[in-house]
Amino acid sequence: MTRNTTLSFLTAAAASALLAACAVGPRAPSADLPAAGAGAFIGSTSSTVSTAEARDDWWRLYNDPTLDGLIQQAFAQNNELEAAFANLRAVQASLSEARVGRFPTTTTSAQAQRSRASAATVQGLPAGEKAPEIDTYDVGLQASYEVDLFGRVESTIRAARADARAAQAALATVQVTVAAETTRAYADTCSANAQIAVAERTLDLQRNTSNLTQTLLDNGAGTGLDVASARAALAQTAATLPTLRAARNEALFRLATLTGVTPAEASQAAAACVRPPQLSQPIPVGDGAALLARRPDVREAEANLAAAAARVNVATANLFPQISLGGSIGSTALESGELGDDQNFRFSFGPLISWSFPNVFAARAQIKAAGARSDAALATFDQTVLTALQETETALSNYANELDRRAALTEARDQAARAAGLSRQRFNAGADSFLLVLDAERTQASADAALAQSDALVTTYQVALFRALAGGWQQAEN
Repeated sequence: MTRNTTLSFLTAAAASALLAACAVGPRAPSADLPAAGAGAFIGSTSSTVSTAEARDDWWRLYNDPTLDGLIQQAFAQNNELEAAFANLRAVQASLSEARVGRFPTTTTSAQAQRSRASAATVQGLPAGEKAPEIDTYDVGLQASYEVDLFGRVESTIRAARADARAAQAALATVQVTVAAETTRAYADTCSANAQIAVAERTLDLQRNTSNLTQTLLDNGAGTGLDVASARAALAQTAATLPTLRAARNEALFRLATLTGVTPAEASQAAAACVRPPQLSQPIPVGDGAALLARRPDVREAEANLAAAAARVNVATANLFPQISLGGSIGSTALESGELGDDQNFRFSFGPLISWSFPNVFAARAQIKAAGARSDAALATFDQTVLTALQETETALSNYANELDRRAALTEARDQAARAAGLSRQRFNAGADSFLLVLDAERTQASADAALAQSDALVTTYQVALFRALAGGWQQAEN
């Protein structure tokens, strides 16, 4: 798909409206792009998914109370989430600071000082005498207000507001990640335990086989080759257990970090889980339009584009004069008790125009830099939209194909188990050699392990799909 046929309607909407209200400066880049990426997903034709609206609380589809509790704990205690919340508060404070530009700035002052002039500057002072010391008291209030004729203040506020939206979307991205990674760590722990259980069952079977070959050899009915082959198969299976246990511990410790506790405090319920979470219904995925409206990374890129475009207008406004209305009122007296006397009151008011006309070349360079950053933000937004669609379609494809693979592996495992049973019966009846029994058992062990790995991959691809669909966060009010 090409750039001009896949970008969603969000690109057109964002690009056309970003600078609609600006007083000066260029308009945001506009595009008339079809919403080809906003329709049904290619992978939504699979029976494993439905076109119903995607759920924010997608982990509840597993109907697993342990998982529900872990997600709740992660949302409450995850440190990356806490940092994202803090960053949002900081950016929102910056927005409040920018909004102050709409109001007059005021300062108050109060001063009391004793002074004496140089004798050389005082006319009529007799030679050798010092100038008199004078006490001066002053109180005052000054106020100034920028007349935003060229939109500098409003553009600054607009940029700060977009920054706040971007920070809010960044927080939502962390929430999506925490929900998905917590579920994946829990599922990986369960899957590793399931694979360990398969390996241990295989070990029991192979241990019995090894003991049988030794008994046959002791009774003169077996061979040393049979014993060595059986022990080799046993050792190969035993060698898989340390790797599986390490993977289980790694997933468990990762889960502890995600939920804000130390590895020693990792969930014992997760450690005891022996089966990956299971879905009992198709995954609701919605469509592309709903995806792009929901994905927080798309919202963040859109907000960054709005902020960059607004800053182009801030830079453009610097080409024009800044006009302020100011005034002051106060009282100056030689005695503190005279500050309230009418004759000691003072005031001033009037406009102030400042214009850095000689620095016009610097201002134009700033405009070019801001425009380049706006172009980069637009390209980033377009790429984010494409990436969101790509990730979702890839996750749908991986999930559907792994389900097909698991179905085939299930059939292979069932047939391998049947073949191993028949081979053992034939050996007991003297119809086959023991090497055929060992080969059948190796095939069964391999089929069991492959099926357990596929079960783990199915859950992994489910979580990847939920993550691509961007569930797990609720948009906060700004």
